[in-house]
Amino acid sequence: MRKNSIKNTRINGEVLRELSNIIRGEIKDPRIAPMTSVVSVEVAPDLKTCKAYISVLGDEEAQQSTLAGLRSAEGYIRRELARSINLRNTPEITFIMDQSIEYGVRMSKMIDEVTRPAVDRDEL
Repeated sequence: MRKNSIKNTRINGEVLRELSNIIRGEIKDPRIAPMTSVVSVEVAPDLKTCKAYISVLGDEEAQQSTLAGLRSAEGYIRRELARSINLRNTPEITFIMDQSIEYGVRMSKMIDEVTRPAVDRDEL
């Protein structure tokens, strides 16, 4: 299977959906922040490995504790993924913190600040 084939794209979407459901509804670890979302998933063409990009709304400490909680629950997540998705191999999941949403919000605030009329800026 090729990396950007239709089959690989479908598998990525299915794994993303199921992983989101598992993290949101089935894991009871208090270290995992309630505003945790799976941004994207990249399953290798051989179905052995999977990179899951995670976004957490919160400070640096919440992000690190969420990542630690997800890594400790990796076996449980993989087992639940195997039950819900019928694949030849269940991929080994690697969680990676994704800062793109936070970066986008920060850039949006900076753009709003620069484009605000000069009268509003002088009042501050």
